[in-house]
Amino acid sequence: MEQLYTRWGRELESDHVLQEYPRPLLRRGNYVNLNGYWEYAFTKKFQRPERYDGRILVPFSPESVLSGVGRQLKPDEYLWYRRFLPVEQEQLQKGFRMLLHFGAVDQACRVYVNGKEAAKHTGGYLPFSADITQYCCKKDSDTENETKAASESRSGETDGKGVELVVAVRDLSDTSYHARGKQKLKRGGMFYTAQSGIWQTVFAEYVPPVFIEKLVSEPDLNAGAVRIRVNAKKDIPVRICVKEPALYHRQEPCGKSAQYRETEPYQENVPSQDIPEHDKKNDTYIGNNNINDIGVIAEKEGLANHEIEIPLPIVRPWTCETPYLYFYTVKMGEDEAESYFALRTFSIEKDRRGIPRICLNGQVQFQNGVLDQGYWPDGLYTAPSDEAFIFDILEMKKLGFNMLRKHIKIEPQRFYYHCDRLGMVVWQDMVNGGTHYKHWFVTYAATLISRKRFRMRDICLPLLSRTHKAGRYEFVREMKETIALLKGHPCIAAWVIFNEGWGQFQAEEMTRIARSCDPGRLIDQASGWFDQNGGDMQSIHHYFFSLQFAPEKERVTVLSEFGGYSLRVPGHSAYKKLYGYGIHKDVKSLNAAFYERMQRIGGNIPDGLCASVYTQLSDVEEEVNGIFTCDREVRKIDRLPDLPDSKEMLHCKADAGNADPAAEPHNDRSASGFDQFDDVSI
Repeated sequence: MEQLYTRWGRELESDHVLQEYPRPLLRRGNYVNLNGYWEYAFTKKFQRPERYDGRILVPFSPESVLSGVGRQLKPDEYLWYRRFLPVEQEQLQKGFRMLLHFGAVDQACRVYVNGKEAAKHTGGYLPFSADITQYCCKKDSDTENETKAASESRSGETDGKGVELVVAVRDLSDTSYHARGKQKLKRGGMFYTAQSGIWQTVFAEYVPPVFIEKLVSEPDLNAGAVRIRVNAKKDIPVRICVKEPALYHRQEPCGKSAQYRETEPYQENVPSQDIPEHDKKNDTYIGNNNINDIGVIAEKEGLANHEIEIPLPIVRPWTCETPYLYFYTVKMGEDEAESYFALRTFSIEKDRRGIPRICLNGQVQFQNGVLDQGYWPDGLYTAPSDEAFIFDILEMKKLGFNMLRKHIKIEPQRFYYHCDRLGMVVWQDMVNGGTHYKHWFVTYAATLISRKRFRMRDICLPLLSRTHKAGRYEFVREMKETIALLKGHPCIAAWVIFNEGWGQFQAEEMTRIARSCDPGRLIDQASGWFDQNGGDMQSIHHYFFSLQFAPEKERVTVLSEFGGYSLRVPGHSAYKKLYGYGIHKDVKSLNAAFYERMQRIGGNIPDGLCASVYTQLSDVEEEVNGIFTCDREVRKIDRLPDLPDSKEMLHCKADAGNADPAAEPHNDRSASGFDQFDDVSI
């Protein structure tokens, strides 16, 4: 194996790792970024180590080269982290609370503050938080010196500042039913190096005794309004100010790393001196105590925990070409936060021939997508910088794609923020779990079954590796958490519940649950195989046979995976083995095959094809079928052919006034005996 690096990984500064505010939909000005070096140790027993093995660069998993460790956490081991968190006792004495946030820790962890358990969490792809105030106050930190002395005796090194944070991690990877995506301990082919530990940003912030816990916005394009709910522990007065919708420009690649960087936002018809202050470092409007009313187009007062409807005097829909975002500020007592929303609808409407089509704001949109697995050769699951995210998004837009299917992975929220502001549609996969898959069944047999257009029920749990009841309940809980976490991002058009039968079960019931969580988005119930005739999509995978489909009356027809043409680029491929769905020896033959296949896709649009997803954005380990190499240094595909103009060709009758996917039947029959899933709450 040859270790590859991205340009962003080579230039990484350990003192400035992913410093951007990690939660764009609820942003405060006062926070402490805890990325950087922590101490680490591996142990065989669940027992705090006497001494630590060295330093690990958070938030990179220990399996990645950027972490500085390069060692896999085994299922029978524990990984320990330690660092010190500076605490402002004056803030705590004023009654402020300290919240500790983890973007994601793979798979299960316990968090200790000054030797006391403060939180525990299972789920390697989802964030969690803990109020650690009681462990940081003077009354509980009288033993701080003793704790530090003990720590020094174990590690020989400490900065001696603040309270001690210790995180214990265990990762069973693919030896259990927990969600794991495409991670595998014995990697190879389409399954990749298993990673573990802290892999998204860790941060802390001070909040008042009663603080804004969550902001939920429900934009209504048809009404030209937005409904906002401020979640808090008490029903106290809030004041909301909505600013004029803004677009974001970008600069061309610059500097030795050719990184994409944002310029300031602009607002049409507003003098330059009236543009709100912009934080260049953190990529958005500043959320601090000096927010003024410049650029405010609407404001309203109300109560926390109650829906507040705000009419908008300026209505500018979000599109891929003009991704307008409305930023707003919320003032509640001593707390203040910022968020944003966009006016847009995704729906299914019938063209004049009666063929159902995907519409954005009531206008037909062929969603021309690419599979995005979010792997990096130096950071594995963790992108080395925000610029790496931006590069991927913009390069796909430059080629002519308008959609990314985020494949069996949940990214940090900043990824979706960049898709929001840059105008990239996202299909979001749920992360699959289950025990060892019966590959003969979910791959070869499933391919033949789908070819014969035979619909097989997904109730045989042993064949689909879903025999553990606890695993099924966990999937429901994490699906609901995923939707709750990401539904505020305007870029997301569809939820993809299952992929190719990997851990699939009762897809009809899962569709009903997902619809109840978010009625305003499309649902791909089963991408690839084992279609249960539900959801909003007839979802086809096309790698081996000629493409055949017949449009349905209610569901749209989508090609949710196809292509996968492989080409190894010397010096930019880490492994000797290669995997793909058609191997090419040179760029010319690869581009000829890709161009011909895309032309065929375009030729199917008049017959009812509504979306396509090419496999894939970049190479991943042995799977060298990317448009880019894994290190993003070489683009293997030159261009896309021009696709038919669906708006001109289809003459869709839809308009923005009937964009409600929940208004039509969706074949979501409730599965008798599974109503208990409704009791799984977040």
